[in-house]
Order: sequence, then C-alpha cells, then structure tokens
Amino acid sequence: MKVLFAFALDSPLIQAQRGLAAYAAPSFTPGRRLLDAVLELMERIHREFRYDPEFTTLSTPLAQVLEHRRGVCQDFAHLAIGCLRAHGIPARYVSGYIETLPPPGKAKLVGADASNAWFSVFVPGIGWVDFDPTNNKVLASQHITIAWGRDYSDVTPLKGIIFGGGKMSMKVAVDVLNLDRAAGSATSAGDAVQPAGAAGGPDVAQHQS
Repeated sequence: MKVLFAFALDSPLIQAQRGLAAYAAPSFTPGRRLLDAVLELMERIHREFRYDPEFTTLSTPLAQVLEHRRGVCQDFAHLAIGCLRAHGIPARYVSGYIETLPPPGKAKLVGADASNAWFSVFVPGIGWVDFDPTNNKVLASQHITIAWGRDYSDVTPLKGIIFGGGKMSMKVAVDVLNLDRAAGSATSAGDAVQPAGAAGGPDVAQHQS
C-alpha cells in the first residue's frame, strides 16, 4: 500500500491541478468502472491533443500542454497521470520501446523509432494496467517496458553530473523486431532465419552515437 500511495502523490514533473481534475471529470462519473473511465480518458487525449515534437521540451509545464492541446508521448503520459492523481487514483509513468515494424495490414505506431512513454493505472483486483494515449492503445505485445517511476525524472536514460568544458550530445535510434513474426515470414519465403536475440517476442537493437 505504501508503494501505491507514492504513485498517488505529486512528483517533480506532475502536480495535481484543478485544470487537470476538471479535464478528467467528464470521464470519471460516479459509479463508473475505473477501467472504462481510464479508457475514455486515454481516447480523449488521443483525439483532442496533437502530436507535435516541436512544441514541448523536457521543461515545458503541464499546464501549457493542457492549454495548447499538443505535445509528445512524454507529455501525454504526464497529462494522463496528472488527471488520475487529481482524482486520487495511483498512476505511474512507464518508459520503453514499441515494435518498429507493425503486423501485416496495421499502421506503424507513433514513436516506434525511438524511446517511448505511456502510463499505468492500478486497478484493484487486477493490478497495473498500461495505456498508450499517443497511439490510443491498451498495451499488448508491441510495447516493451524498460522502466517505470513517478514521472520522467525517475527514469531518464541519461542522468549525472559532467565536470569540465565542451558540449555533449546523444542520438539514439532503436529497432524492435518481433522474432516470431520475422521467422514465420522468412520460413514461408524459404529463407533461413538467424535470430538476433532469444527466440520469441520482440528483440531490441539500439544504436547510439
């Protein structure tokens, strides 16, 4: 219970605000099932907010995201978590990757070429359930969880103190391949498949410069 309590409180990048509570209120009507309410909240964020990587930075306040209705996966995850915590519901920030190539006939998910973010809600009797508002999806096999925390500041990919002069930059490209599907396609085409990782499920190849 102490762990759940930590995910219901304010965190460095997410403070429960009246505006967040008001935005979420139409989805959280009295007597409604929690899963149904969170699902509708996710769908509303996906429908009403624009994915715009040029609008926000890591320091953009959540109030601006709410006001201008735009941002990226990190912003949408923070927004949903803030809405939930404003109603006293424990929620956590999840960082991970998404399968690069979609299943046949499916559209490529937003954020599939880089690290991604979504949110998770604790549902009594079930446990933690993950939702991706950027792609309007309840998580299945295309998402790979790397870390979770109260918000982005708990799971940053690079954190520390640098002494000395000069500048530093980091560029990361990520490919996530479903080995089972790749093996099936290659076998049907008569090709031999040599898996890059353990058999079964997605495999992550990360290229950093």
